[in-house]
Amino acid sequence: MIEDDGLIYPEVGSWAEEKYRLLSLYDELFSTGMKHKWDQRVYIDLYAGAGYGKIKGSKKILKGSPLLSLGVTHPFDKYIFCEKSPDLLAALTARVDRIAPQAQVAYVPGDCDSKIADICKEIPKGSPSNKVLSLCVVDPFDFGLKFETLKKLSVVYIDFVVLLAIGMDANRNYDHYVDGNSSKIDEALGNEEWRERWKAAGRRDFRRFLAQEFSMSMQSLGYLEQPLDRMKLVKSTEKNLSLYYIALFSRNKTAYKFWDEVLKYGTDQQSLFG
Repeated sequence: MIEDDGLIYPEVGSWAEEKYRLLSLYDELFSTGMKHKWDQRVYIDLYAGAGYGKIKGSKKILKGSPLLSLGVTHPFDKYIFCEKSPDLLAALTARVDRIAPQAQVAYVPGDCDSKIADICKEIPKGSPSNKVLSLCVVDPFDFGLKFETLKKLSVVYIDFVVLLAIGMDANRNYDHYVDGNSSKIDEALGNEEWRERWKAAGRRDFRRFLAQEFSMSMQSLGYLEQPLDRMKLVKSTEKNLSLYYIALFSRNKTAYKFWDEVLKYGTDQQSLFG
């Protein structure tokens, strides 16, 4: 249990505990496995939040993705945290200063899509004598991520762990996105042709379809295919409803070996490290 430090934090669903467990495991494997293969390892969080989150209806406080990344055995060489809310960013900054004062952290205030140029500037420039590898966590509250933002980041050596909030947003607002005038999914997938493919597919399972479409979009950037059976489907603990997929996207097979370990041991952290 994490004690309340008096700073602001958002409420999260109980299923967030599983999400953070998976992220923590992958952070550990990535940061350790890449330590001697790259000169610099950079961690980027596009929706960093406050660093803490409280499970709704309980007193349980969880560490968010930024603080989990700071707690790995072999810390990253640099951290880049972007957060739209000034209040959440202020709380995150205070917590990082207290928990990991030695870490090299760059804070980017504002929306990650509008601040993507600032985020890119913070990534150390790679060279033959300074190989830089980044890990970017993309954890929006809904299916409002923009593919163009990931495309701009992908010009460097970077892996992505993406939360696809398909059940939480896209599936609930199906009619609005498919038959309405919303461009939200167009921007998330980076194309407008998905509607025709959806109709041709017989309109079977919208969640699975969108996850596969996003994987295809990432493949267009040179990332390896990520099939559905290698994505983690997270469900609500109350009604067992499908909420979102968590997926890794990398250009290197080694990252997928790490991810397979996470999927295998994600429900029992001790099995992997103990």
